[in-house]
Amino acid sequence: MIWVSSKPLAGILGALALSVAIPLTAHAQATSRTCSGQAGETPGPACLVAHQDLGALPRTPLYWNIYTFADVQAAERAKPQHGVVVQAFGEIWMFDLGAKGRQFEGGRHLADVGPLPIETPQGDFSAEYLKSTFAPGMTAPVHVHSGPEAFYAISGGSCLETPDGVQVARGSGHSLMVRQGPPMLLMAIGQETRQGFALILHGDGSPPTTLTSAWTPKGLCLKAS
Repeated sequence: MIWVSSKPLAGILGALALSVAIPLTAHAQATSRTCSGQAGETPGPACLVAHQDLGALPRTPLYWNIYTFADVQAAERAKPQHGVVVQAFGEIWMFDLGAKGRQFEGGRHLADVGPLPIETPQGDFSAEYLKSTFAPGMTAPVHVHSGPEAFYAISGGSCLETPDGVQVARGSGHSLMVRQGPPMLLMAIGQETRQGFALILHGDGSPPTTLTSAWTPKGLCLKAS
């Protein structure tokens, strides 16, 4: 993703227009940039911390389970079949997809984000986990996902605008979700730097993220900031 300043509104719209003038194929796999060095932990583009092939999804409600561990070895011992262990923001994290409220030995259970809005559970699925740091007012070009996306923030405030309206959440541990399909714009709001993770759940064979010029945000997140 290409990050732009969100102030003023004319600057957003001009930057978005510039970004979508670039051939969409250049950014169709926007989450394929793997994290290295300080990527994702200083203001700038999000990067991919883990990819997980899931196979067929269960028919029961599915949650993004989030834990921290004291060390990598403890996390790896506790990790279930579809879990992933991530080192980010000075912590050892374990992410899993499953039922709500599960506990794992040695882990501190932080959140169950969901149930994830999965509209078409047929076929095999994959999970993309990203990390990012947004300075206040930072945003990204308008884009769509081929499956639901969920956000978990460890600091700052988030505003998500789609054609359906706007979602706003603030403070450590907040989360947001969006269903497959609608174009979206995510902005960091408030005065604190926003750091956190995102999960994109998508069917195999479909690009996780694609830029689009089919919709222009109304600037609702600027009003929320």
